Amino acid sequence: MTSQLQTAIEGLVNVFHSYSGKEGDKYKLSNLELKNLFQGEFGDFLGASNDPCVVEKMLADLDENKDGEVDFQEFVILVAALTVACNEFFIELHESKEQPGSKKD
Repeated sequence: MTSQLQTAIEGLVNVFHSYSGKEGDKYKLSNLELKNLFQGEFGDFLGASNDPCVVEKMLADLDENKDGEVDFQEFVILVAALTVACNEFFIELHESKEQPGSKKD
């Protein structure tokens, strides 16, 4: 039986490779591939942004080696940052529900 963490890692690898390699290097995400990944996997996130250049800005931030593409290691940094942000959000939400006078579900 596969653990939840093993399944999550496998899913992460599979998501990356399902978008990479459609153009250029099959082990990296081009600007268009990154945009397709964001739209396919983070549609709500992109929809909430009023910035039409959000993908280009994310690419610039993620592309540590400045080769114009995002490799798997750079992609994992994004996922880790999003995971930390989600964890912090849920901790704050949980703590606010425990505050005296707060509305509990």
